[in-house]
Amino acid sequence: MRDRLHVGALRVFARLPTFMRRRVVRTVAPSFTVGAISVVERPDDSILLVRQVYRRHWGVPGGLLSRGEEPADALRRELLEEVGLAVDVVGEPAVVVDPEARRVDIVFRSRPAAGADAEAVKPCSPEIAEARWFPRAELPELQIEATQAIVALSRIAVGSS
Repeated sequence: MRDRLHVGALRVFARLPTFMRRRVVRTVAPSFTVGAISVVERPDDSILLVRQVYRRHWGVPGGLLSRGEEPADALRRELLEEVGLAVDVVGEPAVVVDPEARRVDIVFRSRPAAGADAEAVKPCSPEIAEARWFPRAELPELQIEATQAIVALSRIAVGSS
């Protein structure tokens, strides 16, 4: 009986116009925030980290996507807003899903764009207290999201070797 009800509900759902199907899904599905973050690397293998005013540990730059915004565009926008750095995205992103926090992060690897002054990074947003380059071997204590991002990109690198 339960299976027949399920199939019947799916048949009704299939006949709905697309906008109504989307509304149904958005109503019954759990909502998640979606962010674009990046491990920004210099040629000397240093990583750009930021310390937000409302967090103790260091993290990678990035932020939430605006409605209709592509993740790579959001990433570039966030880096300019947070630390004044133009970047080029390198390779394919990784995805980190945190079901407890209901957060999805699209994790990019990037590098300073040609002509960008990577040494001049500085907080450009009220939410950023500090922005600094760290050698990989000397990383400070990281936010869990930053650790997850670095691990996710490492898995992609290992898988493509």
